[in-house]
Amino acid sequence: MNKKEITEVKKQFTPKHCTITRICGCYVDAEKEKRTCFRDAFFSLPEEDAFKYFDIFKKTLSGSIGKNLVTMEFPLSTEAEGGTHEFLMRLRQSQLKEEELLDEFYNRVIGAYDYPENYLILLVHGAYDIPGRANDNTEMFDASDEVYEYLLCSICPVKLSKPGLSYNAQDNCFQNRIRDWIVEMPQVGFLFPAFHDRSTDLHSALYYSANAADLHPDFTELLLGLKTPLPAVSQREVFQTLVEDTLGADCGYETVMTIHEKLSEMIEEHKEDPAPVTLCQGDVKRLFFESGVPKERLEDFEQHYEETAGEDAVLVAANVVNPRRFEVKTPDVVIQVNPERAQLVETRMIEGRRCLVIAVDENVQLNGVNLRSLE
Repeated sequence: MNKKEITEVKKQFTPKHCTITRICGCYVDAEKEKRTCFRDAFFSLPEEDAFKYFDIFKKTLSGSIGKNLVTMEFPLSTEAEGGTHEFLMRLRQSQLKEEELLDEFYNRVIGAYDYPENYLILLVHGAYDIPGRANDNTEMFDASDEVYEYLLCSICPVKLSKPGLSYNAQDNCFQNRIRDWIVEMPQVGFLFPAFHDRSTDLHSALYYSANAADLHPDFTELLLGLKTPLPAVSQREVFQTLVEDTLGADCGYETVMTIHEKLSEMIEEHKEDPAPVTLCQGDVKRLFFESGVPKERLEDFEQHYEETAGEDAVLVAANVVNPRRFEVKTPDVVIQVNPERAQLVETRMIEGRRCLVIAVDENVQLNGVNLRSLE
């Protein structure tokens, strides 16, 4: 799913546009025991409660695409009877009205989610009557021909509020604050099915993790049957390894800088696109070749890519390079350069030693002091 599609779904989590029909929840303690469960028609909730839930649901669809939000396709095997996809389909079709299905879902979450403290499982069913679009892209609410029926799951930590003093307005005094169990913003969640091209995509789900460095692969595999992609941090490390190992002795300053510049240009060219720039195995090989990597270094690239990243691994360009940062680092010195002026840094041999040379003209500072001379 891209930004526009996610934003369109998030718009449903407001009083004016709410499409949620039913909300269910299960409170689980640190011993993985169910403390309480509830099931309500969403429109029956008090307004104040509904607003708090809206915040949680919006957060479950927030963050960077490719980092916190990842669209994943279900393997065909999960759609067979007894598979994770088949179960989600039955749960969706029930509109969360069957208690046995809900109880089984809670049990599956408890068995898959490794969390040492209390948490709340929230699950909602919604039905969005997708409005048509005119030629000028305005919505036509009387021209809908599809209803997007979805489930949104949010798993939120429940923690005891901090101790402290509070003001008692009735008695006009300060006193010890009563500590409450507070539902925090979700750590993980998912939207099923995905919403692609303003239509239902039954074969995909949008997964959310508050921590982009930990996508909880065991949870996604056990509960959803989905293979979790590499986290953003791991993608950067994998790409760096690919560069170093592919170039070998040819891993020089000019070639690496060219790779950085070409990737940055790709991101800049597509910055208005709702979907992030992604790189498959062939894209990375082409990038290396166009950056000056010798052909002989690319002869075994496919095998090397599969061993390093995985056969079908897809890298998000913004995860492997930061177009707003260019850094040169040695054990003792770190140089940060405006990416648009990266050419100011050169490598030279001076008196038999490899050196980094930085061209400077004016406005040189040392610890905030403007220098008149570099001598």
